[in-house]
Amino acid sequence: MNAKFIAVGLAILAPVSAHSQDSRAALVPIPQISVAAQHEVKVSPDRATIQISVQTRAPTAAAAASQNATKIQAVLASLRALGLTNDQLSTVNYNVHPDYVHRENKEPQITGYNVTNTIVADIRQLNQVGRVIDAALSSGANMMTSLQFYASNTEDARRNAIAAAIAKARADAQAAAAAAGGTLGPLLEIGIGAYMPQPPQPMYRLEAMAVRNQADTPIQPGQESLTVTVSTRWQFNPSR
Repeated sequence: MNAKFIAVGLAILAPVSAHSQDSRAALVPIPQISVAAQHEVKVSPDRATIQISVQTRAPTAAAAASQNATKIQAVLASLRALGLTNDQLSTVNYNVHPDYVHRENKEPQITGYNVTNTIVADIRQLNQVGRVIDAALSSGANMMTSLQFYASNTEDARRNAIAAAIAKARADAQAAAAAAGGTLGPLLEIGIGAYMPQPPQPMYRLEAMAVRNQADTPIQPGQESLTVTVSTRWQFNPSR
């Protein structure tokens, strides 16, 4: 009776012991190599945005606003004449503020009012940039606070940068594996970081100038830098 009991007990314990060994084996960490890599590509901009402002001054806010409205309408009309549509022209700022004169021992006195109306022109043909600047200045704009070039479609360039960054990561991982006395195993994980296209040149300010029968303002858009970062994990096979 006791012999039978012991035999059954061993039969039950044997699978549990094997499962425990499998669990311990599963807990053994897989040697890995983690590598991050970055790649930059250049893309040619095909679009631009310009912030165009009309600033007016008058003794009263109403008068300054009225003058401003007349001039900004003239600016918009000149830009539409170049083919820009309403969805390419948008108001981004409208500001009214008084001018003060300060005298000793007296309260500041208002001497007039300034009104500034700023629109953004989204230009979809780069050969129009110079014409837009000239047309806006000729029709009443007296301040341009930014000129920004950008590429409208960077998907192909971004994917090429991803492929190049992964190739760099693989090469670095292979070098690390060889230096550690082993070989590189399969790819376990890959992460693609956010990318940020860099403008080809910083924003700059264009002050108003007289434009009289001159050639289009020359514009050089340059190139835009697009950088992609990847993070990878690879299995490492130690030599035995």
